[in-house]
Amino acid sequence: MNRIDKPHGETGVTEMLRAPARWPVVKRCLDVGLAALGLGISAPLLLILAVLVWINLGSPIFFGQTRVGRRGRHFTLFKFRTMSEACDDNGALLADHARLGRFGRLLRATSLDELPQLWNVLRGEMSLVGPRPLLPEYTERYTSWQRRRLEVQPGITGWAQVHGRNALSWEARFDMDVWYVDHWSLRLDAQILFQTGLRVIRRDGISAANHETMPEFLGSDASHEHRTVRSQDGNQGDIRCVPW
Repeated sequence: MNRIDKPHGETGVTEMLRAPARWPVVKRCLDVGLAALGLGISAPLLLILAVLVWINLGSPIFFGQTRVGRRGRHFTLFKFRTMSEACDDNGALLADHARLGRFGRLLRATSLDELPQLWNVLRGEMSLVGPRPLLPEYTERYTSWQRRRLEVQPGITGWAQVHGRNALSWEARFDMDVWYVDHWSLRLDAQILFQTGLRVIRRDGISAANHETMPEFLGSDASHEHRTVRSQDGNQGDIRCVPW
């Protein structure tokens, strides 16, 4: 097994903060405290957004969808609805770009549609930081390496989200998810939350190329055996492939 070198200047304190076995309770307490605080502070905003969704898109106000969490457990993820329910003559829903109007695009660009997921965090189904939870049908399409992203609680934001978000390929996202699993620390979580705020302000990586939303993941080919990892400094050029 090849070893991923420690970042330059790493101290014993950093190594201690990186030890997941010692800190899951602390991470959970921080999740609950910050999610409760976030819901309390944003309550007026949530009410305003709910009214605006109802005015622009009608009911239901919230969008609930089954996603896969830690160890493959299914749960319902909540978001503000951003798309209409417009259908074609045969009753089938129109494509995403046809149902996503100006109001829905604004919610997605500002990530305000994600605020209801603070409730998922309080329920213990998600964390503030972790790999994004995906659809159940994707699980069987993962390689054994990609499936490791299910070893931790999914998050509202994550390592992949602050390094490209939907502009990344599926393989790049999954590699970054697994990198997070292996390098989790309280310090890294704080760094990701800070960078998330910057990304939201800049509105980076909202859509995949030529898509309003991320295209369906259909699986990776067998040649995807090199693992892409990114150092904690987050430099775009500092990506190394390490055979595991």
